[in-house]
This record gives sequence, structure tokens and C-alpha cells, in this order.
Amino acid sequence: EAVAADWMLEFACSCLCRHFREENEAEFRRWRDVAQALINGFSKIPTHQKKRVYLCQLLTRIAKGRSLELQFENGQRISPLESALSFWTLLESEEIKLEKLHEDIRRLIQIQIVAVHVENRYFKEAAEVLERLFTDSESDKPLRVKLSTVIKNKDPYVPLLQNLSYSLLISKIKSYVELFMKENETNFLIQEATNHVESKGLGATALQKTSVNVNENYKSNLETKQRFVFSIMRDVLGTFLSHVNGTMQKCCPDVDSSFYWMFIICFLGLNNLQNVGECGVPLACGRRRQRWTYQEDLELKSGVRMFGVGNWTKILVNGNFNNRTSVMLKDRWRTLCRIE
Repeated sequence: EAVAADWMLEFACSCLCRHFREENEAEFRRWRDVAQALINGFSKIPTHQKKRVYLCQLLTRIAKGRSLELQFENGQRISPLESALSFWTLLESEEIKLEKLHEDIRRLIQIQIVAVHVENRYFKEAAEVLERLFTDSESDKPLRVKLSTVIKNKDPYVPLLQNLSYSLLISKIKSYVELFMKENETNFLIQEATNHVESKGLGATALQKTSVNVNENYKSNLETKQRFVFSIMRDVLGTFLSHVNGTMQKCCPDVDSSFYWMFIICFLGLNNLQNVGECGVPLACGRRRQRWTYQEDLELKSGVRMFGVGNWTKILVNGNFNNRTSVMLKDRWRTLCRIE
């Protein structure tokens, strides 16, 4: 269970970063909740996962940084951005070498903590925040004086705040997220599937060769990977459910259990595999529509007969479709029903 939770946190963090960068609010909220559930399940954060945990917490707070009514720290009357600053400090402590980007982000968070209060006309709170944030060091003095003047003048539209805006902060954090994702690139589902095959001695060499370069024979590899991952998940799920039936007949799986989240995310991950472009880049939402072929319609009908209406992921994985998603299968089935 600990291994599953470890792996799923990596996957959830990766999805969270991607949707933050793409400004996909609905998906960001979904993966935020998943990541938080996994983080809450840790009695102690593993050392090698600290950066991921801190980054997830940072992005969650930055996304809600302008909502002063929200409180992330229980019992503490601090704004989301102040909470974000504490996690940014923890992130910096995990860095081997601090770059200019780190300094820029720190300064922008500090400035925006004050700016958001001023924009909402909470001038007294802005002054209190300023006292908490800035020390008496000489390096902090020029910025502290400028922000103090902004608060006294009660003007959120001064050049300082316009030039060092919230959108600039978001842009800088996106740059940091991109660097993080490049340094932590991995194909979680296939990696775990490969490890499983290796442990069973089932000839993982061939699978590894297909998963090294996603660009090679993309469509056939994608189909192979989907079928492979799904078969493993089916086996593991069968074992899990038999355990539940044997020992917990009157209980539902615990939603805080890492196994519970593992199955949810793995099945979500099957759709993510379908939505990945040739270089590992998610396909654009506005991609060109493809006509459904007669053969695809037959595959869809056959899948519905075999697995039933609604089991679109199973039908997708076990059928021969041309770059489709489970949502596309559902929509096409509705169309076929209307036609018939």
C-alpha cells in the first residue's frame, strides 16, 4: 500500500502541474483533491517525496491566492498566499542550488500578499502583513518602503504593483513547474506495469523496448500499453476485491485507503494515455474531428454487447479504435442509438 501511495502521488502531482500550466481549472481541482487525499494518508512525508508534496500545496494555494476568505492553515488567520510562501520556503530548502527564478518567485509572492490585501481595501491587514513579511535587513528595506507607501496612499494601481502583477507571478511559477516536470519525467503506468512483468519473469525486455521511445510506432504501442496496463489492473483489482469480499463483506472500501485511490487514478490514467500526443504532449481540445468508420462502429457495438453500456474504458482498451477516447465512444453510442 505504501508503494502504491508513493507511485500515485507522483502521478497526481504530474497531472496537477500539467493542468496548472494549461490553466484547466476543472481538471486542476479534480487532481488537487486526489493529491490532497494521498498527502493526508501519509503519517510522515517520505524524504524523496517532499518536493512533490510542497509543490502540490504551493500550487493549490497560488490558484486561490486572491481569495482572502479562504484559510488553508487550521486556526491561523493567514491568507492563501502567506501559506503559499511558507511552502515555497520549504521547496527552496529542498533545492541544491538556488537560481534567480527562485528569488523572483519569492519576491513576487511577498509583493502579491500585500497587493491582494490592498486591492480588497484591507489596508490595516496589509500593514500587518508587511510587518510580518519583511525583516529589518538592508536588502529588504527599499521594497518595504515602497510597499508601505502604497498602503498609506491606498492605491492598488501604482506602477510597482502593475509591473509586478499576479499574472507575472503565475508566469514565473509556470516556468518553475516546467523545469520540475522536465527533471521528473516518467511514464508512471507503464513503469509500474514493466516492474510487475519483471517480477513475474514474463519477458519485460520487449515491453521496455516499446516504452523507451513513445514516438516509435505510436499508435500500435499505445494500444499495446493500454491493453497491458488494463489487464494488470484487472488482475490486481480482482485480488483486492476478493480480499474485500473475504474480510470486509459488510464494509465499503475506505476512501482514505491508498488502494482505493490507486484504482481510481489508474483507470483515469488509461484515458490520459489515450489523450497523449506523439511527443508525450496532451492533444489540444480543439483537435480536428475524425469521421467514424464502419469498422469502428462494429467494434463499438461488439464492445457494448461484451461489456455493457457505460463501460467505455473497458470497451476502448479491448477494441480497435483510431485515436478515440472513452468520451468519444459514449457520444458515438448515443448517435448510433438515435440513428437506429
